[in-house]
Amino acid sequence: MAKRAVTLKIPGELYDRLKTVIEGTGFRSVTEFAVYVLRDVAAGGKLEEGNTGFTPREVELVRQRLRALGYIE
Repeated sequence: MAKRAVTLKIPGELYDRLKTVIEGTGFRSVTEFAVYVLRDVAAGGKLEEGNTGFTPREVELVRQRLRALGYIE
C-alpha cells in the first residue's frame, strides 16, 4: 500500500524560522524536520539525542522553541 502525503500549511514566518533552526543539523528540509518532530510528538514527545544527531543542548533548544510556539507543553 502506497503512503499518501498531504499538505500542511504553516505560517511563512514559522517556515523561515525552522529553516534557520535546521541549518547544519542533517535535516535536508523543513518538511523532513517537521515530519520528524510531528512523529515524535505523536509517539509521546520523546526527543532523544541518539536519534536526532543533535547535542543535548540542541535538543533542549528545539523543545524550548516548540513550547514557545505552543506545539508542546
